[in-house]
Amino acid sequence: MSVDETKLNAFMERFVHDLGAVMHAATVVVGDELGLYKAMAEKPMTAAMLAEKTRTDPRYLREWLSAQAASGYVEYDAATDMFSLTEEQAFALAQEGSPAFIPGAFQIAVAQFRAIPKMIDIFRNGRGLGWHEHDPALFHGTERFFRPGYAAHLVRDWIPSLSGMEARLAAGATVADVGCGHGASTIIMAQAFPLATFRGFDYHEPSIRHAAEAARRAGVGDRVTFEVASAKEFPGAGYDLVTVFDCLHDMGDPVGAARHIRDALKPDGCWMIVEPFANDNLQDNLNPVGRVFYSASTFICTPGSRSQEGAMCLGAQAGEARLRGVAEQGGFHSFRRAAQTPFNLVYEVRP
Repeated sequence: MSVDETKLNAFMERFVHDLGAVMHAATVVVGDELGLYKAMAEKPMTAAMLAEKTRTDPRYLREWLSAQAASGYVEYDAATDMFSLTEEQAFALAQEGSPAFIPGAFQIAVAQFRAIPKMIDIFRNGRGLGWHEHDPALFHGTERFFRPGYAAHLVRDWIPSLSGMEARLAAGATVADVGCGHGASTIIMAQAFPLATFRGFDYHEPSIRHAAEAARRAGVGDRVTFEVASAKEFPGAGYDLVTVFDCLHDMGDPVGAARHIRDALKPDGCWMIVEPFANDNLQDNLNPVGRVFYSASTFICTPGSRSQEGAMCLGAQAGEARLRGVAEQGGFHSFRRAAQTPFNLVYEVRP
């Protein structure tokens, strides 16, 4: 075997970068759980000062802070031995409601690592792994990872991109949010449109309980209900809008879900599909965003679909052409890309 030393060294540089990222991920989860980033956002601190502020051990904090500084997640001033967060780092690491908040993504990564023994089994036997079979870190991390994007774009950009829908919601439309998880998307819409009525559906009962409590805390419990139901069987009819956020590709039978959604809509109603950003061809997804979504899809999305009836396994990088095909097979005749971000594609689908 002939090895090109230059190419090998370049690959090893990539390996060191990736290994550092993997090892770093767990430290972010610890810092988030202990409130270390939030404490550091107040002012520069030494390890001892941060330890006193957060009631943690200073020696462990010194090592943790050093790891954060080496990763570029905090700043270090050697002259004062102080660690600090820039405005941008604080925005991403310490401000839970910011559109750039990222710790939830690392919770998802932790859940993937905890699923490795199960993944080894299903790679060999071809079975599925349901959403409900994952570590709870996945449920909480998914909400915290996706909520900032929804908060930044859903009301301001995505709903206005749907023809006439913003006015209908303002006037008091009825909405079904299918696959609502912890209810972040449902609650964001309810807060923005106080005359509209919202029903959230998800097959995962613990998530529905969490969503109902979140709605109560948000003060929208009088207009928002959450129920355990699948995408093919959720109750109700005559909806002005049905939304499906980042979960159509997870469904075993997305075509069956599409048919049920079509039947549940008013004749002039709209189905909004929000999916991970993806091009139609594999080679066009070989980039940092595709890397994230293909990795998540390997551990979460594809096994989740395989565990359900139909097992279509669209995957998190399904692409527009395949999603259009699902909508058309479900009886829809109008399908257009309405909006997009670096992480999401938004489609307006009508009967």
